[in-house]
Amino acid sequence: MKTETDQSLQQESLSDKAHRLIPGGCHTYAKGDDQFPSNAPRFLVRGKGCRVWDPDGREFIEYGMGLRAVTLGHAHPDVIAAAYAQMQLGNNFGRPAPIEVECAEALLEFLPRAQMVKFAKDGSTVNTAALKLARAYTGRPMVAICGDHPFFSYNDWFIGTTAMDGGILPEDKAFTLSFRYNDLDSLAALFAQHPDRIACVMLEAARTEEPRDNFLHRARELCHANGALFILDEMITGFRFDNGGAQEVYDIEPDLACFGKAMANGFSLSALVGRREIMELGGIRHPGKRVFLLSTTHGAEYPALAAAIETMKIYRREPVVARLYEAGDRLRRGVERVAAAHGVADHFKIHGRSCSMLFATLDGAGKPSQPFRTLFLQELIKGGVIAPSFIVSYSHDDASIDRTVDAVDRALRVYRAALEEGVERYLVGPSVKPVYRSHN
Repeated sequence: MKTETDQSLQQESLSDKAHRLIPGGCHTYAKGDDQFPSNAPRFLVRGKGCRVWDPDGREFIEYGMGLRAVTLGHAHPDVIAAAYAQMQLGNNFGRPAPIEVECAEALLEFLPRAQMVKFAKDGSTVNTAALKLARAYTGRPMVAICGDHPFFSYNDWFIGTTAMDGGILPEDKAFTLSFRYNDLDSLAALFAQHPDRIACVMLEAARTEEPRDNFLHRARELCHANGALFILDEMITGFRFDNGGAQEVYDIEPDLACFGKAMANGFSLSALVGRREIMELGGIRHPGKRVFLLSTTHGAEYPALAAAIETMKIYRREPVVARLYEAGDRLRRGVERVAAAHGVADHFKIHGRSCSMLFATLDGAGKPSQPFRTLFLQELIKGGVIAPSFIVSYSHDDASIDRTVDAVDRALRVYRAALEEGVERYLVGPSVKPVYRSHN
């Protein structure tokens, strides 16, 4: 006989069940219910190209796919076939497989400035490994990160710098410093305040603004003059700005660099790459003190490596990056045109390179606004578009871009009305919230 609790659980929605079983209702905060308006699909069950479907069969054009990890398109047949072929041979052995060497060689051909690579599963892991290497190489404890770049790792050394610092020891926070992008003086001041204490500087090569006055090269020179390593986080820029990443675009050679996301078109794979003399500290063919660098059970899981190899082959034979810029340019022109037509160009703005565009939602006073972001996302979803960003993929064809511009046109018409009459009048549910907040 079913109890009242059993009957209640039967009537429980999938979303409620997810929150009962999983803290936050999902495994990535950026995918959480508090990041999307109330009319957003709670779950997505299928994707093909740049389109996704929810459990009710509703179809959407999606942007920023897989948190920017999918650049070729969902379920790309060649990538899926390569991963499946490898699965039939086995996923994980007790000794290395040749595909580990094959993938390492393929990646280092893409990144000629790097000499060695170590694979893992996510960006946080390899960024933290880069910090450990830098500490071991320099004998110093501190890291200076760019405060204008929103995420480097879920590990304590970074999350302790955010408002979401529960469970992190105060002493862990003390070793992480912050400087401003394109502000060399702010970085120089850290070296002056903490002489012989900073092991490395970590930043993205670019995010929403381009480096000015040779900033990247001057920052690298400043690091080396002070005995620190220069580390680039290429999680987002890699396989998007250029085949060789942002370091190719800006002709800058980091000591270490971290890649992930798009390198396997959504399969879980990340990579720490860098100069041999530094990377070798994590090896077994040197006489010095050992560094426990990366030793993960699934770091070199073979289907993901096969997916990465195939992804790189596609990048070599097809104009993937060129299409990202073309699609982004088309979207930017369309969005800016309709924003101007509705008189909201000062309140809705696009930032970043065309291959990796973000948008800013500003209120009537020109201040960043979560309620207006919610309203824009809400109205886009009504138009069949899910777009926490405007980051395109190789699968976004002109028809998808034009349909998106039409949805943006309708959304900004409502945005204009909300500026005049108040955003609360047009919001259907609660506003989205920042991920980094101290309380729910």
